[in-house]
Amino acid sequence: METFSSKDMAMRAQKKILSSMATKSSVQMFIDDTTSEILDELYRVSKEYSGNKSEAQKVVKDLIKIAVKIGVLFRNNRFTPEELAIAQEFKRKLHTGAMTAISFYEVDFTFDHAVMTELLNSCRDLLLKLVNTHLTPKSHGRINHVFNHYSDPQLLSKLYEPSGAFRPHLTKICKGLNKLVEDGTI
Repeated sequence: METFSSKDMAMRAQKKILSSMATKSSVQMFIDDTTSEILDELYRVSKEYSGNKSEAQKVVKDLIKIAVKIGVLFRNNRFTPEELAIAQEFKRKLHTGAMTAISFYEVDFTFDHAVMTELLNSCRDLLLKLVNTHLTPKSHGRINHVFNHYSDPQLLSKLYEPSGAFRPHLTKICKGLNKLVEDGTI
């Protein structure tokens, strides 16, 4: 016998609609101003690093889609207690990553791409574990795309060059991360 759940149908529709409208103007309903500013800087870093505007847009769009979909799952109480424990571990790891990023920024010549890459890879793995049964392989691919892009050791090294071209972007990213940490968002 086939089971039908209007709640499941509504959630799938929400995820589908939100994934197709992940544009800057529509996302402002779901993402606060500080996060939006960080995303704008991440876009600029990606664009300048890759020299490819469409690739930079795709990475940030993938990041937004994943964040919104996870938000929908969370608001609809779709995570089991075990998955909520994974989500808490992800949040702790993300907090550690933010604090590490800020620390590397504030103290010149302390940046270690291996440390940052490991933190980002750990976050990616936890996130994939969290959404394993909830999102499609295409969404899993988006998660990998975003984390693989931003954990690139060459990109990270350019980003953290003390007098490099990306320094203004890093300043704004870390300022935003600091605000999110202080607010308890991450």
